[in-house]
Amino acid sequence: MREDDTPTTKLPAESTPDSEPDSTAASTAETTAFSDLIDGAEPDPDAEEKATEADTSRVSGWGRVLRGNRALWIVALIAVVCLVAGLLVGRFLMSPDASSADAPEPGLVTAPVDFGPLSNDVTLRADVGYADAVEVKLDTSAFSGAAVVTGQVPEVGATLTPLSIALEVVGRPVIVLPGELPSYRTLRFGVSGPDVLQLKQALTSVGIGAGDVNSNVFDRATADAVAQLYAQAGYPVPSPEDGASDGVRAAEEGVRAAQAGVTEAQKALNEAGAGPSAVETWQADVKVAAAQQALAKAQGGDGDVQQAQWDLQTAQLERDELRKARDTSAQRSALDSARAQVTSANQALEEARQKALPYLPASEVLYLTELPRRVDAVGVERGSVLSGSAMTVSGATVRLTGAAAEADAALLTAGAEGSFELPDGTAHRAVISELKAGKDNKSRWEVLLDPDPLTPEQITQLQGKNVRVKLAIGATDGDVLSVPLAALTAGPGGESRVEVVDSDPREGKDAKTRLVVVETGLAAKGAVEVKAVDGGLEENDLVVVGR
Repeated sequence: MREDDTPTTKLPAESTPDSEPDSTAASTAETTAFSDLIDGAEPDPDAEEKATEADTSRVSGWGRVLRGNRALWIVALIAVVCLVAGLLVGRFLMSPDASSADAPEPGLVTAPVDFGPLSNDVTLRADVGYADAVEVKLDTSAFSGAAVVTGQVPEVGATLTPLSIALEVVGRPVIVLPGELPSYRTLRFGVSGPDVLQLKQALTSVGIGAGDVNSNVFDRATADAVAQLYAQAGYPVPSPEDGASDGVRAAEEGVRAAQAGVTEAQKALNEAGAGPSAVETWQADVKVAAAQQALAKAQGGDGDVQQAQWDLQTAQLERDELRKARDTSAQRSALDSARAQVTSANQALEEARQKALPYLPASEVLYLTELPRRVDAVGVERGSVLSGSAMTVSGATVRLTGAAAEADAALLTAGAEGSFELPDGTAHRAVISELKAGKDNKSRWEVLLDPDPLTPEQITQLQGKNVRVKLAIGATDGDVLSVPLAALTAGPGGESRVEVVDSDPREGKDAKTRLVVVETGLAAKGAVEVKAVDGGLEENDLVVVGR
C-alpha cells in the first residue's frame, strides 16, 4: 500500500466452517477494492487477485453442495416437471358434460350374430409319461447268504411281459406274472389264501393249467403247474427241502414192509380157517373104528368093557372137534393190524411226496399289473448285492396325467374325448380313462387320459413334457347361430327373444329395432346357440346387449 492510501482496518477472522473462510475472504477482497476506487486510488493488484480467488472458492462451495445433495435436487426437479404437466393437462382437457350442448347422444350397445361351431371346453395341464411307474423290490429273506445278482439284468427301455425273467439272483430266476398282490410267502402244497388264488389265475392266463381256478388251495395240480412254469422259463424247479428225498425213500420202504406183513397175516388166516385135511379126517375115522372093534372084543369077554367104551367116546369126540371150524379171531386181528400199518405207511409216503412237490418261493416271482411293462430305471448290476429297489418299471403305454378343479371334474366322464398339441403343433386325440378324487386335496381331481398311438419319435419328444389338454364337454352338431348371453331377454310368456337393430345403432332411442323369438341351445364361452322361431335372424345381424 502506498503512503497516501487510506488505511483500511481489518478485523481478525473467527473460526468458521469450511465454506465460511471462502466467503469471508471474498468479502474482504471486494471491500478493499471498492475502498480503493472510492479514494481515487489505483486498484490494488493483490486485492483483485484475492477477489478472483474468492469467486473461485464460492463456485467450488456451491458445487460441493450440489454434488452432496444430487438425489434431492433430482427429486425436486421431477416434482416441478410433474406439477407443470398437471397444470397444462388440466388447462386443455375437459370431461364431457351431459348438460353441454356438444355432448353426443347415447347409442345402443350391440354385438353381431355369429355363425359357426360352438363348444364348451375344459382346459387343463397334463404331464406326459408312461403309465403307473412303480419301484420293484424283491423279497430276499429266503436267501441264506448274500442276494447276489448273477444275470438277466434288463436294460432301460426293455419290456417285461408275462413269463419274462426280470432278474436272476443267486442263479435263480425272478419270473414276471400278472397280478396285484405282492409275493410275501413261499407257496407249497397244502397252503391256502388269496395269493394262491392269484397264482392259479395268473398261470391260467398264460396258458398253464392249474386246476380249479376258483379254489384258493395249493393242490397237486397247482404243484404240477409250477413245474411247468419253471420248464417254460428254462430253469429247474426249486430243490426240495433238506431230507425230503430221503424221507420219500424211507416212506416207500415202510409201505413195502407193511404190505409184506399183510401178506403173512393173510396166509395165517387162510390156514386157520381152511378146516382139517383129508388125512386128518381119515386118521380120526380109523381111530373111531379101532375103538369100536376094541369095545366089541371086550364085550365078547376079551378085555375091559368100561375102558373100551371110554376109548370109543374119546375117539368120537376128537373126530367131531376136528370136523368143526377152527377159531380164527387171532389171525384176523393180526391181519387187521397189518392192514392198518399199510394205511399209515401210505399216508407217511404221501406226506413225504408232498414235501418233495414243486413249490414257488416268494423271491422267485414278481407280480405286476397292466403288463407289458417298460423298464424306466435299473438300480442293480451283475455281481452287485440286491438291496432296496431293483428297478423302476412303468406301463408300456404313454399316459397323460392331469389335474382339474372339482367343479370342472364334475363335468368330465370316462370316455370323454380331448386333444393336445404334438411338438409339431398338430392336434392329437386323447380319451379320459379314469377320474380319481384327490387324497390330500379333495378339491383337485386327477384326470388320466390315454392318447391315440404315438410314434417312437413322438414319444421321445413328449416324454416328461407338460401339455395343455382341451376337453369338449358339449358341442353343437356343425355350424349354428349364436349370440352373447346378454342379448337374451324374456318375453311375457317366458319365451326367449333377441332385439335386432335394423338401422344405425348410434341413433339411440330413434334406432329401428325388432324383437325375434328364438329357441336356445348349447351355452358356452359367454355365448348361446339360438334358432329363430318368430322372425328372421341371420349371421352378422346386430343384436342389442345394452343401452
